[in-house]
Amino acid sequence: MVRVTTPGVRLLPNAITVLALCAGLSSVQFALIGNYPMAIASIGIAAVLDSLDGRIARLLDATSKMGQELDSLSDGISFGVAPALVLYVWHAEGERIGWVASLIFAVCMILRLARFNTLIEDTEQPPYAGEFFVGVPAPAGGLLAMLPLILELQFGQGWWSHQYVVWVWTIAVAALLISRIPTLSLKTVKAPPKAIAPLLVGVGLLAAAIIQFPLVALAIALVLYLAHIPYSVYRHRWLAKHPEAWMAPPRERRAIRRSSSRRRLGLRPPLRRVVAGAAQRVRLQRGEQHVARAPRTIPTDKDRDNGRGPRRRSWRRIGLRKR
Repeated sequence: MVRVTTPGVRLLPNAITVLALCAGLSSVQFALIGNYPMAIASIGIAAVLDSLDGRIARLLDATSKMGQELDSLSDGISFGVAPALVLYVWHAEGERIGWVASLIFAVCMILRLARFNTLIEDTEQPPYAGEFFVGVPAPAGGLLAMLPLILELQFGQGWWSHQYVVWVWTIAVAALLISRIPTLSLKTVKAPPKAIAPLLVGVGLLAAAIIQFPLVALAIALVLYLAHIPYSVYRHRWLAKHPEAWMAPPRERRAIRRSSSRRRLGLRPPLRRVVAGAAQRVRLQRGEQHVARAPRTIPTDKDRDNGRGPRRRSWRRIGLRKR
């Protein structure tokens, strides 16, 4: 079946990318007038739109080279330039160190996006490379840089809002952007059919939490994202050492992981249901061997006369009960 895509439909993903760009730039305008909650919300909206444009383009078969370049430019401005300017307006107070930290963050974001574009064209990557990002992705990096501002708006001033802490944090996030640390990609995550209903309930609860407690929910989500990085590094290293799990489905991959952990610890595999049937068959085989043995001979009268002892009767064999 050939899918025909009209020009208007092909324009939709690029229109969403432009909307994300406008949302990211609007955060700077909100910061200039002192409306920092809306500045954070604008970057969050840009992150949501950025996660939709690529999926919609692949769904509608409307991917193009122009859309790819436009997406990178939009991410550089929305998650690199805009957060850096928001932080500078919020906490720099005209100091040079603040401007230097903002420049470092914006430059690292652009470098991260340039490396991402080159890795897309790399055909020598292992099959599991699509499950990970190299470094922290652009939307997550832009929101992580805003974490000190989120904490101050929710909890007031503290050590997290100190000027030098903010700039050290900004440079640390910039280092995560250009690092080689693998982070999980949600693009390849597939939910089993049994998990669809609980996931929908979770999405509803998350939406309610964002509506009622937007800053707290966003701060918790960012902290959880940072906490997942050690697991992502472990998973990446495990996959690199187990080529047999590269193309395996999730259930088989979990079985391979369990078997490898048992071998490493020197444990025996647990007994399953089939083991009980096997043990029963072994007992039956042993019983057959016992029956197949030569029966004990009963001394006859002739043997008794030869001094082999009295004749022993088997009451069970002749069908009588022993009194």
